[in-house]
Amino acid sequence: MRLDVNLLDYALIAIYFVTVLAIGFAARRRISSSLDFFLAGRGLPAWITGLAFVSANLGAIEILGMAAQGVQYGAMTLHYYWIGAVPAMVFLGLVMMPFYYRSKVRSVPEFLRRRFNPATQLLNAITFAVAQVLIAGVNLYALALVIEALLGWPLTVSVVVSAVIVLAYITLGGLSSAIYNEVLQFFVILAGLIPLTVLGLIKVGGISGLFEKVRQSPLGEAGLHTWADTAGDNPMQAHWIGIVFGLGFVLSFGYWTTNFAEVQRALSARNTNAARLTPIIAAYPKIFIPLVTVLPGLIALVLFSGWGEGQDYNNAIPLLMRDLLPNGVLGIAVTGLLASFMAGMAANISGFNTVFTNDIWQAHLRPGREDRHYLLVGRVATVAGVAMGVGTAFIAAGYSNIMNYLQTLFSFFNAPLFATFILGLFWRRMTPWAGFWGLLSGTLAAFASYIAYKAGLVDFGTELNASFWGAGLAFAVDIAVSVVVTLVTTRKPEEELRGLVYGLSDVNLEDDALAGDARWYRSPVLLGTGALVLAVLAYGVIL
Repeated sequence: MRLDVNLLDYALIAIYFVTVLAIGFAARRRISSSLDFFLAGRGLPAWITGLAFVSANLGAIEILGMAAQGVQYGAMTLHYYWIGAVPAMVFLGLVMMPFYYRSKVRSVPEFLRRRFNPATQLLNAITFAVAQVLIAGVNLYALALVIEALLGWPLTVSVVVSAVIVLAYITLGGLSSAIYNEVLQFFVILAGLIPLTVLGLIKVGGISGLFEKVRQSPLGEAGLHTWADTAGDNPMQAHWIGIVFGLGFVLSFGYWTTNFAEVQRALSARNTNAARLTPIIAAYPKIFIPLVTVLPGLIALVLFSGWGEGQDYNNAIPLLMRDLLPNGVLGIAVTGLLASFMAGMAANISGFNTVFTNDIWQAHLRPGREDRHYLLVGRVATVAGVAMGVGTAFIAAGYSNIMNYLQTLFSFFNAPLFATFILGLFWRRMTPWAGFWGLLSGTLAAFASYIAYKAGLVDFGTELNASFWGAGLAFAVDIAVSVVVTLVTTRKPEEELRGLVYGLSDVNLEDDALAGDARWYRSPVLLGTGALVLAVLAYGVIL
């Protein structure tokens, strides 16, 4: 699957890398404290943080993985966007960001310490750190596939070289470097994927030609529908209950509202309104991203054969690049994939170094040190996180569809965290130890569900559907254990919960509104409602 690149393609790639490193060096001059390194000094406008928010998610996992899902499951992959992302992103902006931002916490685990206790903070910090290293490995593996196709390098060499690329600019400029690069990467990614999609559609005879060929593929008519037959047989083998509750509620809200790799972008905004707008601005491009991820997957489905037998689903995008793109455009597309890797990897590693430094090292191992000590630890943690990501990349190599693996990780780590978080946010009676035992029990329940599926004790049809039900089980167990433990343990005084639970505002907080925040185009409620309406209308086009 070697790509036929020439000097022009390599020149475009080289220009991109020089630009990325230049941004890293420029951002380094602004790093004078740990707040600058971990949260960009909390001074960025909403449009910057919003584009960084969606770009951090638009990593190599998203592009290669969602195209792979398009090949394997067809139009049902759209659920990941329109019910599995947009509602949760709007909820994060409207409901949860005021609690995160106004409490001045530096991470999600720190919020859990203030709401519950240090034990809950440490548990979440450890599971989050493990998850980010595993997900960073998926990003590394995804990029290694591209470099292997591009240069013919062995997988091991590709993984190591890829890791060095992202290590350089995050270590230099911290979150500021990551965010400004993510804005650049957003446009580079689109510049690479749009020509790929257009040329693919021309190749198959337009949308009507594509749909007709999908009907003749192994997916058949079912590959063109999202909700049809979700009470019976469908490509994903998923019931509508699993889609709505497992994906649309637990996995989606668990990922978008509690995953610090995403929330960190909003925490770097300049005020509360900008923080609320961050995920809502990101929701608009998220609605249309399937046009350059899922649609190419359907095109690859009908242009190539042997899927799931001798051909990995992950190869959909590289195969299209090989066969459709002329030189020059090919260089842009390869650069787009490299950019997507760097965006996703940067989100994982910047989240990892922040949580390790603030919530494990400073909070539990070495408290009370000078700020420059924690800045140094953050840079060392960046190197360590990338190094561990290299190791976990080979775990991802064992999956023919990396998105299945990723959803399994989300069911382990994000689903129970969301249960703990949402219950603690709206139920002030919930006790500190209920937060800890609920989170631990939910995580163990997700692991048990997956092990039972792999051992053949239960049959969920597909690994993806297993992650939906595992997430639902983790959520339910977490809630049940939290309620029981709350009934037998002591609650926190209400004064300690002000600004941390719904209905108990912190009267000491000053209004941080800026001039222009009252204008209609900066209204989180209005823009959030618009994003939800667009998502519903998108479903109306393809049911």
